[in-house]
Amino acid sequence: MTHRVVDNPDESRFEIFDGEELAGFAQYHRFRNEIAFIHTEIDPRFEGRGLASALARTALDDARERGLEVLPYCPFIRGWITKHPEYVDLVPQAQRQRFGL
Repeated sequence: MTHRVVDNPDESRFEIFDGEELAGFAQYHRFRNEIAFIHTEIDPRFEGRGLASALARTALDDARERGLEVLPYCPFIRGWITKHPEYVDLVPQAQRQRFGL
């Protein structure tokens, strides 16, 4: 099956679909030029397929395209950025130590 990620601003989250089924989401809070990622969740039925990583990459790419600063409160998003240092620049320099980046 193919997956797709969509921004659902009414629910304040990016959602990933596997086919037509909602497989997971990354909850966020937007304020001015910041996006704070709060929580990421993948339905256990879809774990192990790389969907959480695809979700993180798409959400962070979207933040970059919109010129948003990222605050990775969510442990998964924070860990993903740690493993993909090319995304650290999205986190404001003054906030990186706070998030261990």
